[in-house]
Amino acid sequence: MFVVDKENWQKKGCGHRGRLRDRFLDKGLEGFTDAEIIELLLSFGTPRRDCKEQARALLEKFGSFSRVLEAPTAALMDVKGVGPKNSFALHFVHGVASHYLKERIVGKRYIQNSKEVADYLVHLMRGLKKEVFSVVYLDSSHAVIDSEIIAEGTINVNTIYPREVIARALSFHAAALVVSHNHPSGSLEPSEQDFRLTKTLLLVCHYMQIRLLDHIIVGDGYYSFADNGYMDSLKKECLSIAGQFLDQ
Repeated sequence: MFVVDKENWQKKGCGHRGRLRDRFLDKGLEGFTDAEIIELLLSFGTPRRDCKEQARALLEKFGSFSRVLEAPTAALMDVKGVGPKNSFALHFVHGVASHYLKERIVGKRYIQNSKEVADYLVHLMRGLKKEVFSVVYLDSSHAVIDSEIIAEGTINVNTIYPREVIARALSFHAAALVVSHNHPSGSLEPSEQDFRLTKTLLLVCHYMQIRLLDHIIVGDGYYSFADNGYMDSLKKECLSIAGQFLDQ
């Protein structure tokens, strides 16, 4: 009869995990595979159990490290051996990363740090199953004041109320904004509704003497209206509309 030496098995698992922790303390995540990172995160929930197979199974099921962290609890627990404590560990580190990325951009000037803002927005919204609309508020020197999600659901010109965007901007004493929303499909192609929404917000912000610096779409990566030259062309169109209105 085959008997498992439970004590030695646990020591073996702890030894392997200890080596992973020592590697991290020595060189950070350099040389770690995605499976090894997930294995360590899972071990926070079940410190006395080997988690290698669960880590590999999660990567196989969801396809990438980021999608494992973004997966809902029920989907994570579909993998054999992954329980609520493991799921909590994965979701907690994802939340910590979002908090860190947000803290990192506050106070920094958007012009010099637009990539960091985009990284934060991608982490915040990539993988979500529904559309959300967020706003980054900036002061007169274009330093980031704060950011927040202000709408959820299907995002278009009819569901985003410009007066609410302006009201929130005024409450933060913002002089400029960066707006963003996600495409759950992963597509980065702006829709006609995305262009209409951007023009509407540009026009309203212009009247309130607030600058709309960019509209970022998050999917499989991100798309910047400013980087692709659309903000300048849309601003000219909006200024033309504003001029016609004032001439009447």
